[in-house]
Amino acid sequence: MVKNYMGYREFVIEGRNAVIEAFRAGKPIDRLFIQDGTQDGPIQTIKREARKQDTMIKFVAKERLDQLSETGKHQGVIAYTAAYEYADVADILAAAHSKNEPPFIILLDNIEDPHNLGAIIRTANLAGAHGIIIPKNRAAGLTATVARTSAGALNYTPVAKVTNLGKTIEELKKEGLWFVCADMDGTTMYQLDLKGPIGLVIGSEGEGVGRLVREKCDFIASIPMKGEIDSLNASVAAGVLAYEIVRQRMQ
Repeated sequence: MVKNYMGYREFVIEGRNAVIEAFRAGKPIDRLFIQDGTQDGPIQTIKREARKQDTMIKFVAKERLDQLSETGKHQGVIAYTAAYEYADVADILAAAHSKNEPPFIILLDNIEDPHNLGAIIRTANLAGAHGIIIPKNRAAGLTATVARTSAGALNYTPVAKVTNLGKTIEELKKEGLWFVCADMDGTTMYQLDLKGPIGLVIGSEGEGVGRLVREKCDFIASIPMKGEIDSLNASVAAGVLAYEIVRQRMQ
């Protein structure tokens, strides 16, 4: 089954043999759902292939698979391929170097809503960010919905998927990047120096940036808010902070 949005194709693969062959053919499996409690040989093979590719496995009830299934013949397993290829972190750094610009990277922690991810990719492109980094777990992948919401920006803004966001931050610090994360208890963003090579870390609206990732950041930035509610949608927060970085870079 193929879901096609604005030219982006997301393949939905159902059935044990089909999923095994997809892994062995090297298809980039973005999401894998397995019926909870199944332990037979083909399922064990699928688990092994998934671990080789470091694909996240979600164990769900049969009723959930029935809801996801397009054919009614899922045999306890459904896989989704990415609608777009992932980049490497090195590709993002190379994009900055090719433009002779200090790297500007947006890192997303706990962003599971595909509409938020697509909107952030769109903002990242318009703000001149050189790429986005997402974790492999607890994160929306490059689905057709993300591609559609990005309004074409996914063609131009590379997205890398990493196993450990904190470790990636440590590695990028060696490349000279400083990191700022968004948190309502931080320093007002206008008081921070956000010029130079920088990584902007955005968390989910409910949970924010995780503690381990936040501890890796050099700065914590808050967005001034005057209303009665105390949080912004993740994609809006990303846009506000990204354009403060743009403003400072233009000075």
